[in-house]
Amino acid sequence: LGAGGVGTGGRKSLYRGDLLTRLRMVMISNMAKPEEVLVLEDENGDIVREQQKDTEVIAQYKTMRETLVYLTHLNYEDTESIMLDKLAAQVEKDSPDWSWQNLNTLCWAIGSISGAMSEEEEKRFLVTVIKDLLGLCEEKRGKDNKAVIASNIMYVVGQYPRFLRAHWKFLKTVVNKLFEFMHEKHPGVQDMACETFLKIAQKCKRKFVTKQQSEHQPFIVDLTEMVPSIILELQPHQIHTFYEAAACMLSERNLPTESTASPWGPGQSGGGDGYYALDRSKCLMDLLALPNQSWQGIMAQATATAGEVLKAPETVRELQRFLKTNQRVCSAVGPLYVSELQVIFGDLMNVYTAYSEYQKAMVEAQGEIATHHSLFKAMRSVKKEALRLLTTFVDKCGEPEAPPATVATSLLPVLLQPLPASVLGDYHRSPPNARDPEVLALFSTCITKLPIESVEGGGAVPRIMEAVFECTLSMIIGNLEDYPDVRLHFFTLLKAINAHAFSALFAIPAEVRKRVVDSVAYAMKHTERTVAETGLDILYELLENVERHPQVAQDFYQQYLLLLLQEVLYVMTDRLHKSGIKMHATLLRHMIHVVEAGKVIVPLFDPNTLPAGTTNQVFLRDYITNLLLTQFPNLNKAQVLAFVRGLFDVSLDVTSFKQHLRDFLVQLKEFADNDDNSQFYAEEEAAARGQAQAADLARRQAVPGILNPYEVPDDMADAL
Repeated sequence: LGAGGVGTGGRKSLYRGDLLTRLRMVMISNMAKPEEVLVLEDENGDIVREQQKDTEVIAQYKTMRETLVYLTHLNYEDTESIMLDKLAAQVEKDSPDWSWQNLNTLCWAIGSISGAMSEEEEKRFLVTVIKDLLGLCEEKRGKDNKAVIASNIMYVVGQYPRFLRAHWKFLKTVVNKLFEFMHEKHPGVQDMACETFLKIAQKCKRKFVTKQQSEHQPFIVDLTEMVPSIILELQPHQIHTFYEAAACMLSERNLPTESTASPWGPGQSGGGDGYYALDRSKCLMDLLALPNQSWQGIMAQATATAGEVLKAPETVRELQRFLKTNQRVCSAVGPLYVSELQVIFGDLMNVYTAYSEYQKAMVEAQGEIATHHSLFKAMRSVKKEALRLLTTFVDKCGEPEAPPATVATSLLPVLLQPLPASVLGDYHRSPPNARDPEVLALFSTCITKLPIESVEGGGAVPRIMEAVFECTLSMIIGNLEDYPDVRLHFFTLLKAINAHAFSALFAIPAEVRKRVVDSVAYAMKHTERTVAETGLDILYELLENVERHPQVAQDFYQQYLLLLLQEVLYVMTDRLHKSGIKMHATLLRHMIHVVEAGKVIVPLFDPNTLPAGTTNQVFLRDYITNLLLTQFPNLNKAQVLAFVRGLFDVSLDVTSFKQHLRDFLVQLKEFADNDDNSQFYAEEEAAARGQAQAADLARRQAVPGILNPYEVPDDMADAL
């Protein structure tokens, strides 16, 4: 408040009287709908599922939520009193205040102030709220009424994970109520029940896998027995979410041991959580018993029918669902998933091989038009899901259940089989439009996460390169648009090889190695920003690796340094690549300074064409000068010489070097004053945005309740 406005005394007057009370009432009565709520009243007065997010309403909710949190801090008792009075008016029998809108705005407001009160205040408040809402759900009749109340219960309980962690009986009651809502067919209710269950599982997972007071075993054990009845009426995508939530519980590793827990064994009740030796692997298998039963049934039929059942559309759809469920479980449970993968892996690869052969036969019989047929696409979808599942597992593998070295020796020999219908063989022989980028993603992850050079006598990466490199490169060099996913994953694979299996690049034939370097140069010039940035990153890692390996450095410099220097100068002076100025500066500085420092011993030129005594340093200065004068005739020689002198100034750090490049580029016609050169400063702008975001986050963290409870890092210290 500035001069002439309300002073300090005037500000204090805001806290007297009923002004803020009326403001709280207005905010609570008009609260905007949160993003998490999927059930709403449409313009016709019908209760429907939200089909599209309203970004304006979401932004309004965030502003109102923050305002209400501040108002709560100013006077929690007043906020609580208003909310409980409004709730009492809703639950009162035959109340004239009952309406969907009134209940919605009230519950959205209640959920929005999570974290703005102390634990004791939160407990007293929520016990009343949850009991009243559950009672209202039992009392009201009519599907629309039930749907509205259910959505509000789910939103409120989902916003208070701290309360649920501290009060097991409420948590158990809430979760069982969510299971009831999973049978409610009203649009949006089942989706919201599954998503709320997932949110609660993520924040309260430890409570579900430890034995709670007065319970004879952890809740997760009971849950595995209830799965068939819970998911009976769910749609496939909802079933995937349910399994992900249950698997998330099993990802909790910090379980009590016999020496740290209370002395209550399984089947006994007593104070504290008690000790229960939960077998997480067995629990996971029990959880997946139903989908595994379906999988085993299909495998048995495939054996009995010589694979013919695998061509049935319903079988293909069932396999898709099974693999999607497993991928979500693997993503949530982590290395523990090895227990399930050991059971299905052999049959999984057999299914992959069978579909590869079926697709090959279809293409041979009908030509490439077969790749557009629905059955071909469905089979391809199963293969994609299998690849995604394996990629997720490799990415999540780790001690103690799935050590990377063990995974490498178990998994890679199968994936690297030199068979026509294997993963690599099928990719190599398939028509270009039937090649799955997930193959490239899988091997990128294997190279990144596993000790791949210890497998197959160090020949794993050369075998991968032989199968995928040339056939993929031929798909993407024709233009800059076709096969965008393949294009991105191809360069991600090269990046992984360069970073984690560098020596393998010198175990492949020299002509293939040259094609690798050429493809990196091609990536740098790509108009797709992600691909171009990946290419720049690959080149920088490549140059650093070369410098660290003197046994290959001199040959590499002699063959490729001038070529790569020219390519970097090209993209640096291309207006389409302004945003890469930082990496352009980093690369040029590295390449020029490695020459200036005398680390390049072999001549970069033909000694027979230049005077005796010519050094690499002198040659490179002249080379760059002539190159720039040829490409940019509008520049005079003095300008170019001054620029080149700066390039060879080894005292410049990357920041100063980058500024030197910018000063030169703005002199070019291509970067005239009327051109938008703001991307030259993209790094500085990004840093400024990052600082502003960090400052805003610090501000929000300083006020309890401003952060959404799911933006706060997990803190399970109060879980038990």
